[in-house]
Amino acid sequence: MATVLARTGRHQQRYEDSLRLVSGCIPYRLIENHEDHSTDLEKSIEVLMISSPNRSDLVFPKGGWENDETVEEAACREALEEAGVKGILNEKPLGVWEFRSKSRQETCSLEGGCRGVMFALEVTEELKSWPEKENHDRKWLSISEAFELCRYEWMRQALEAFLQVMEEEDRELERREEVVEPDPTPVVVTDVVAECTIMSANCYKPSCGQHRGIRPIRV
Repeated sequence: MATVLARTGRHQQRYEDSLRLVSGCIPYRLIENHEDHSTDLEKSIEVLMISSPNRSDLVFPKGGWENDETVEEAACREALEEAGVKGILNEKPLGVWEFRSKSRQETCSLEGGCRGVMFALEVTEELKSWPEKENHDRKWLSISEAFELCRYEWMRQALEAFLQVMEEEDRELERREEVVEPDPTPVVVTDVVAECTIMSANCYKPSCGQHRGIRPIRV
């Protein structure tokens, strides 16, 4: 398998209103065979956070959105480079937040301002080696643990938006199950991925008109 290298430099960086444009995601996975899924959604999901160089706090993977890629592709690339994960991206953004880079203001703009778009990424593959492994450790956390570790308010807001999206998809899946007789054939992860459209080498997106839901049976 070819070695994937992390992008470096700022020569292709996008800016808007003197703000560096950033794209990122909240990687997540479903906990298998959780008995309380229908009553407590938070306990059925884990999210992935990563460490930052020379800091003790954890963050979600994100980075500069460059001019040769879409904002969705940038989110997938950052997930691969920083966290070593690939998956299925929900193209509906969780939101847009403006914040200041306190650790390295000069990497964003003269004022240190960033405008970031965040997405939800269902992880389907975890790599043993990834471009920025030496700089970032990764850790799976419960929703409550992630809330406690979010250093900045915008991160907590993004996590709240993520949880709201998951709850909306769960309700939609329940409505569909009420009117459609369930297929007795288990849905495996490889089948789900095969039915998705390739967005980039790093991730997929649901095909047009396809509703993923959040309760695939994993084997």
